[in-house]
Amino acid sequence: MRATRLYASPAFLEHQAGPHHPESPSRLSAIDAVLRRAPLANVETVAPREATRDELLLVHTAAYVDRLQSLRGQQVQLDADTAMSPHSHLAALLAAGAAAQAVAEVLDGTTENAFALVRPPGHHAEGDRAMGFCLFNNAAIAASVAVARGVERVLLLDWDVHHGNGSQHTFWRRRDVLYASVHQHPFYPGTGAPELVGAGAGQGYNVNVGLPEGQGDADYAAVFEELLLPVAQRFDPGLVVVSAGFDAHRSDPLGGMRVTERCFAAMAAAMKKVSRGKLVLLLEGGYDLGALGQSVHACVEVLAGGRDETFARGEVSPATAAAIAETSAALGHQGRAP
Repeated sequence: MRATRLYASPAFLEHQAGPHHPESPSRLSAIDAVLRRAPLANVETVAPREATRDELLLVHTAAYVDRLQSLRGQQVQLDADTAMSPHSHLAALLAAGAAAQAVAEVLDGTTENAFALVRPPGHHAEGDRAMGFCLFNNAAIAASVAVARGVERVLLLDWDVHHGNGSQHTFWRRRDVLYASVHQHPFYPGTGAPELVGAGAGQGYNVNVGLPEGQGDADYAAVFEELLLPVAQRFDPGLVVVSAGFDAHRSDPLGGMRVTERCFAAMAAAMKKVSRGKLVLLLEGGYDLGALGQSVHACVEVLAGGRDETFARGEVSPATAAAIAETSAALGHQGRAP
């Protein structure tokens, strides 16, 4: 059996987002500590390569790629939340490269599936600007690389507590990549309303389920089983890429949800089935160190075949039921992809 591959590099620890910033190197250290304390069979860790310029240009403008390159080695504040330190450019290139490499190796059969344990995260990065802790949009690059390699339908699922505005905008008018997000709403960055379903050829291929704060495992189970899984199964992707943020965890200081490690494992297991094994997870948010380490470990255990988690049963809040109905109505096809 082919191993699950984790992509990691000491260079990711060198990116400094700023003093007391929640997106800190300790996040990866916490994940590493849990994986070492409770090692999993059928898992191997490999070093990522840097993304090529052509891979970056699949998502970002040449002017933006050049600007970040010109800032390498510097300490620069890009926006209120996002900064570069002297080693950030290399870390960002390796994060995007890990995403591209993971996709290529899953498609080639080198690895069964993959989890890129990267920073900086990516899903807020727009084509021409950094945003929300993110420099390059790793997930959008991963999905675009898959399409460039001939995959006709890619599902990009985003379960981070924050909506992935950059990923949405990248594929807004396309139907070869279906972007689906479950997130807290209204919340940063202010995007992700249910009526945002794409445009032109991409109309109906952008699925936003915005939940009010306080929703837990049973609510996420309902979102998946009643809406996202039927959408995914009808779309029938050749590859699934997940923006795997863990800031919806009940312990997270930035989010307002009540999700547990079991739910993250269940979401990973569901995507493993939908993808028929062709699955790439990319680390996004997650800022309680203990919760982050345990949640990542639970997902890796699913990827490696040591755990097949199911969604928790329980009472679904009226707010979640309303959100599912609102998204389905906006799509106009009862929650099914065209």
